[in-house]
Amino acid sequence: MWKWIANKAARQRVQIVLTGLSALLLLTACGSSSNTSSGEEQNGQNKGDITLVIGAYSVVKDAFGELLPKFQEQWLQKTGQKIVFQESYEASGTQARSIIGGFDADVAALAMSTDIDKIQKAGLIDDTWADNAYKGMITDSVVVLGTRDGNPLGIKGWDDLTRKGVKVLYPNPKTSGGAQWDINAIYGAGLKKAERETGAKDPEYAKQFLKSIHHNVESLDKSGRASMAAFEYGVGDVIVTYENELRARIRQGVPYTIVIPDDTILIENPAAVVNKNAKKHGVEEAAQAFVDYLVSEEAQQIFAEYGFRPVNEKTAEQVKDQFEQPKGLFDIEYLGGWSSVRENLYSKKGVWYQVLAGI
Repeated sequence: MWKWIANKAARQRVQIVLTGLSALLLLTACGSSSNTSSGEEQNGQNKGDITLVIGAYSVVKDAFGELLPKFQEQWLQKTGQKIVFQESYEASGTQARSIIGGFDADVAALAMSTDIDKIQKAGLIDDTWADNAYKGMITDSVVVLGTRDGNPLGIKGWDDLTRKGVKVLYPNPKTSGGAQWDINAIYGAGLKKAERETGAKDPEYAKQFLKSIHHNVESLDKSGRASMAAFEYGVGDVIVTYENELRARIRQGVPYTIVIPDDTILIENPAAVVNKNAKKHGVEEAAQAFVDYLVSEEAQQIFAEYGFRPVNEKTAEQVKDQFEQPKGLFDIEYLGGWSSVRENLYSKKGVWYQVLAGI
């Protein structure tokens, strides 16, 4: 009898335990179902949201700070899709190498077309990237000279940068696309000067002209922004830089005097979808729409406010009175185009490295 009671009691205890476990499992299942429902609801709220990764040169950062939210708003209204931007700003050459090296940018906005070309040759950008009305460019500018407020040294043009005691700043063309534009401007101004004095372009004269200015360079910084930071910290008397950089800083209350040399170069800045990455991320349509937006009238007006010269003809006409046209303005074709410039100026035996070596 006691054995039967014990067994019965044991069976009751087992039954209680099993009942408790069943209840616990039911609660857990309900809890899991609730969490799954909540997760699905959350996913439903974020369904279709995308991220665009922007790899840009440092100079465009301030303008993009206003342009990106504008595009976000337009894209949301058009598609109901929210875009989140991830942004990286570096010297143009550094940014190009990063993208080639594995930085998954969906859009590249850089200082010059040669940096885009490097990414294209690495198989990341379609070879049709410049097949549009603006040849892939989103902004223009010119190389200018920035002096301390009021121009205390009376700088009027390139020749004054050769004067004894005048301390000059520009960044390193090995890392900075902006610096290459600066060097191109000085070298081209030398060719222009030789042409006026002798009737022909003289590469040796232009090299010596560049050499005489470089002799007064105080430091070679990594990027145009770094060079400007050094200047504003008190280094140097004159900075060679983009016109838009100085106009933007003046807009922010930093005192500069801008000197536009008679002979200077037209800067052309490109942007392109990094097709391989954008396809991988499923954002190619949005990436292309963003690049297209950058040449819209709204975007070009904003660029103009930040000191860039618009590529959009209608916007350029509207703001033309804001920008001085240099008398001897030339473009990269005056120097033979980028392929010639890369070989003649920036190859291992090119003019720039001869200047550095004192040859």
